[in-house]
Amino acid sequence: MGAMGSGQLYGRKPEQDAIAELLAKARAGTSSSLVLRGEPGIGKTALLDHAAATAGEMRLVRGTGVESEAELPFSGLQLLLRPALEARTALPGPQRRALEAVCGLGPAAGSEPMLVGLAVLSLLAEHAGETGLLCLVDDAQWLDRASREALLFAARRLHAEGVVMIFAARDGEGAFPAPGLAESRLSGLAPEASAALLDRHPLAPAVRYRVLAEAGGNPLALLELPVSLAAEGGGAFSPGALPLTSRLRLAFHGQVSRMPAACQSLLLVAAAEETGELDVILRAAAALGASAEDLSPAERSGLVLRGDADGTTLRFRHPLIRAAVYQRATLGQRLAAHRALADALGSPEHADRRAWHLAAAATGTDEEAAAALERTAARARERGGHEAAAAAYERAARLTGRPAARAHREALAAEAALEAGDLERARAFGARAARRLEEAPAVSARIAQVRALADFWQGAYPAAHRSLLDGAGLIRDTDPGQAAMLLIQAVHTAWYLGERELAATLDRLAALPLDGTHPLAPVAAYLVHLDRGRAERPPPLGDTLAAVRRRGRAPDQASLIVCGAALAMGQDADAYGLATALAADQRARGGAGRLPTVLFFMAEGEVFTGRHLDALATATEGLGLARDTGQRQWVSQFSSVLAYLDAAKGEEAACRRHTEEGLADATAGALSPGAPWAHWSLGLLELGLGRAEAALARFERLTREPMHHHICATRSTPDLVESAVRVGAPERAAGPLARFQRWAASVRQPWADALVLRCRGLLAADDQAEASYTAALALHDQDGRAVEYARTALLYGEWLRRARRKAEARGPLHDALEIFDRLGMRPWAERARGEITATGAQDLGVRPADGVAAGLTPQELQIVRLAARGLSNRDIAAQLFLSHRTVGYHLYKAYPKLGVASRGELKDFADRLGL
Repeated sequence: MGAMGSGQLYGRKPEQDAIAELLAKARAGTSSSLVLRGEPGIGKTALLDHAAATAGEMRLVRGTGVESEAELPFSGLQLLLRPALEARTALPGPQRRALEAVCGLGPAAGSEPMLVGLAVLSLLAEHAGETGLLCLVDDAQWLDRASREALLFAARRLHAEGVVMIFAARDGEGAFPAPGLAESRLSGLAPEASAALLDRHPLAPAVRYRVLAEAGGNPLALLELPVSLAAEGGGAFSPGALPLTSRLRLAFHGQVSRMPAACQSLLLVAAAEETGELDVILRAAAALGASAEDLSPAERSGLVLRGDADGTTLRFRHPLIRAAVYQRATLGQRLAAHRALADALGSPEHADRRAWHLAAAATGTDEEAAAALERTAARARERGGHEAAAAAYERAARLTGRPAARAHREALAAEAALEAGDLERARAFGARAARRLEEAPAVSARIAQVRALADFWQGAYPAAHRSLLDGAGLIRDTDPGQAAMLLIQAVHTAWYLGERELAATLDRLAALPLDGTHPLAPVAAYLVHLDRGRAERPPPLGDTLAAVRRRGRAPDQASLIVCGAALAMGQDADAYGLATALAADQRARGGAGRLPTVLFFMAEGEVFTGRHLDALATATEGLGLARDTGQRQWVSQFSSVLAYLDAAKGEEAACRRHTEEGLADATAGALSPGAPWAHWSLGLLELGLGRAEAALARFERLTREPMHHHICATRSTPDLVESAVRVGAPERAAGPLARFQRWAASVRQPWADALVLRCRGLLAADDQAEASYTAALALHDQDGRAVEYARTALLYGEWLRRARRKAEARGPLHDALEIFDRLGMRPWAERARGEITATGAQDLGVRPADGVAAGLTPQELQIVRLAARGLSNRDIAAQLFLSHRTVGYHLYKAYPKLGVASRGELKDFADRLGL
């Protein structure tokens, strides 16, 4: 069908060449993906057929989205992966169990949704073997969301497996969104190709001209309109009266109308049950008075085809034929077909399909259908099919008569829609339920939480904050534990709004009547120390976590907020330890969706402690995962952290490119999530390049609302002080430094005290500066933060050189230069080198950054480190959400850079370099 006739494709040479190139790359071991888009009949399926015919020895898996199964989670994945499932035995245990659960081969595992995507990636890599693999998905716009997300996750992380994935999808708003994948949009055939395709039909010149004009190069129209005209005796048709798709549907309508009545009944059942399972179709059709023999006329006319070699499935020649059959039937005929199908699907394995047919057969409230759909939704949720669960809960609610039961199901629909990331529907379902539940505060609080999270993820931080506070107020006295969770989340939203909102939220949390034995009680007691007005030192994070464990288990969200709070309170080592443990847990569970949050805290900790190479690897991984999982908040945050690392190296173009992305998601009344890091990054860039006035302006922006309570505003204060001194305006640093000194006094960390001393050295008179610098360096020595030591040593060396103590200046300046060179901090190294030259010492030249490791990409560095620890390629792949073949490819590229030839050598080499 489409542009193909008798095995020949007309007018699609560019697309054929593109597919040939993808297949050639796959045979050489390189993976790729492509989305073909276009209107119905434009030739997408024909190109998939062509790809399959030219794949040679490559293995093939092929599937099709089924419109009626769009609400059945992972139904598309099950059909697509069936030929490859034997390879699942090679997958790591968590991936194998997750895949078996969604394919109905094992118990529901309640796995992280992205673990299924990783399992699909690993399965495709395994099934590819040595010959490569071609994966084709037709009608991708009708894939259920769970299947779509798993396949797109796999497609985005393909690299060196020898796998080609080609999706075909119709045009249309929201039809199969696939950001990050290459696309090819099919237009109509050129006139010459259209004429060649039409040559298959002997037509009168006038009719031929009209068909060519009406078809507009659409291959299906060129093939089907002549057939329709011939059946009608070659009569004329009204040009342009209907869109092309509607005219084709009418053409098919005419073909269906000429079938016997029993055949039409059987076709209607097949159209209503798109899986094409012939035994189910025939059982249902029997209830309507049709039998297998009645199918013959439709098969002879080519309206339907047997879908596989053993003849157990049935499919329409084109999806528009199915649409024509279903739409031409009366309402009564459709209801009867769905009821017959529900009766034919009585076995337990068909319960989900039966529930939807019961719903389609209902004409009003129907508790049997509603209860069946609620059970379907619960099963979908267990398998991670949250969008399907939301649809089933919502349909169940519409079929429910009692208002309280209907509101309960709407609330469940709202929660499932939120879990699916469908924020508008989550808000709409929640609003419906709220209108029916004014007297049920507990459910109203749940709905408020749904609305808040939907608003937060869309950047509407003020609305999210209000919903959380309102929800907590509803249950403050009846369920203080849940109220505490809402207020803990409100601490997070307040962070984006300003210090006043944060302080007010912390006051509410402190006043909550929470039982001291509740697991969240230590969390609440810890978070209230974010209030800068408190003079007492916050308790150690380790003590807080131990107290939580003694009381039970706190929700993961609370642990994440505590981790961020610990960084804000200067407990960097403990926060990094918690983030590392949370990251390991998420990797083990396949939590690619939640991992970016944890990786952000890890990256912050690595930046603060001067481990820039580690931070680069962490932030690069986090940014990739955030993009692959559609988490714009973390795309913004990681982009800004990478901008900071660019700034430290003096890479101005890269820094500005990353900050632009970090600042891109600002909304009315709220900053972009990455704004504080972006402004710090731009300030550091300007300071490093000697543009102190511009740097000071950036740092001063951080001292104003709504950012001046942010961690970046606090940690950038020493940079602000240095900028102010360099422009000769130390008074502009007085207020921020006083605030920083109070913070340092409350956190009582040696590195914070060292930074205060550095600032005092910058501002002190000449006879007092030296004591501050030397005391700061001593504290830096205790803490081991190399970058901060180098920054202080540079300032001290400059002070000594200006004091004409040139020989003494060389020591701290050489110390600073060695660190700056090692970390690739070019502007700072040049500044130190200039100072050393000014002391009369010889310039020893630029030293390589971080030894050989600087030649590795961030992903290569991650993989090399894990390999040096003895992890296998498969273990590394599971941790980094890659395929084992991609891991092998990166190791192959890294070995020559490191001058090693084996894993054994790699371990010794990594030990020597401290990798």
